[in-house]
Amino acid sequence: MKVNKYIASALIAASAMCATAQTTRSAYFTDNYLYRYEMNPAFDNEKNFISMPLLGNMNVAMNGSLGLQDLLYNVNGQTTTFLNPAVDTQTFLDAVGDGSQFGSDIKFGIFSTGFKAFGGYNTISINARANGNTHIPTTFLKMMKEGLESKTYDISDMWLHADAYAEIALGHSHKINDKWKVGGAVKFLVGGANMDAKFNHAQISLGKDAWEIDLDGQVQSSINGLRYTSDINPNTGNRYVSGIDIDKFNINGFGFAADLGVEFKLNKDWSFSASVVDLGFINWNNNMLASTNGVKHFTTDKYSFNVDMDKINNFNDELDMVKDDLSALFEMEDMGDQGSQNKMIATTFNVGAEFKLPVYRRLSFGLLNTTRLLGDYTWTEFRLSANIKPVDIFSAAANVAVSNHGYAFGWIINLNVTGFNLFVGMDHMATKFTKEYIPLTSNASLNIGLNFPF
Repeated sequence: MKVNKYIASALIAASAMCATAQTTRSAYFTDNYLYRYEMNPAFDNEKNFISMPLLGNMNVAMNGSLGLQDLLYNVNGQTTTFLNPAVDTQTFLDAVGDGSQFGSDIKFGIFSTGFKAFGGYNTISINARANGNTHIPTTFLKMMKEGLESKTYDISDMWLHADAYAEIALGHSHKINDKWKVGGAVKFLVGGANMDAKFNHAQISLGKDAWEIDLDGQVQSSINGLRYTSDINPNTGNRYVSGIDIDKFNINGFGFAADLGVEFKLNKDWSFSASVVDLGFINWNNNMLASTNGVKHFTTDKYSFNVDMDKINNFNDELDMVKDDLSALFEMEDMGDQGSQNKMIATTFNVGAEFKLPVYRRLSFGLLNTTRLLGDYTWTEFRLSANIKPVDIFSAAANVAVSNHGYAFGWIINLNVTGFNLFVGMDHMATKFTKEYIPLTSNASLNIGLNFPF
């Protein structure tokens, strides 16, 4: 199977957006939500449970700092893109800020169960996971907007990361006394694929007659059975990486991770909790590297962008040409298998405080801080929630959040009776759509699950 390496990168990142992330944070303080232990292993459940295979905990989530609302504008009553000359450049740049990040995390529950034994509450989970993250610097968007102004643009801070793996997790929560509860989980990780692409240095000078590019970039692909294919550049006579050939897709590494958590009940009104989740690594094999092997200088007179979409050399038409010739233009070299390497997986820290209303203890208010560490894509969030359990079999929560990705509104409803549990929730509820019902922001999520308590 032969694929262009840039298309393969996009496919792996896109696949991450089709699955699920960690359990919804909207449910951190929700009574009878069976998967609280995935956010803090000190949390337990009142009942044993077994999940519906493949349907126990599906959580789809995307987040980012750039949405369609930042790219579409109203000009003279017509909807147009930011490339329209009538859209003020500074207005657009103010909207996109310092850069644009997009991410998705995956956690698809294959099977889970929880039961009381060994002096506490125990859990066993099998999950499929993936992460996809990319960053587009503001200077790249500025280059697209300004077109041919004989300027030099530094787009060094452009990168992409994607990985996919499975985990088998064994957890235990133990009550020390009426105030303290601790918990932990060990996870055996099975690696599927890992890819990182980045520009260590990239400067592009766009002129009406020619481009000049200084580039130091690389692509690392850890996929079983992968090798780079190559061609000869007819313009320079140099051999370059032109694509990827994958003979098979199989296990490509192993690793370990751990979850640690604690819960402290100060009194009947106040409780506090903290956890670290997914502290671990995967040892990846078949680490194939394609690189410019240092800074390379390129000159080409093949492209000439024009922001006027009515011109022959408008941005869309020229971009199609660039996509066809990008591999030859960059002339990355096949550096071969670099050997196995250890890479940390994304680690999450949670710190929470909950206050139960003394006059109605079925209502509580919680504040949760979540920080996710993933190199350049690290983010943090504060979420304030109101949680209610009006009857023993039903609980719900509504919350507001602020993070690196902006503001969000979340909610969850949870029905839990003996023999049947169904929950539906969102950490990021999309509120603005195009006429075609496409979200105008890049933040959206959906958490749904079917389980059987007993």
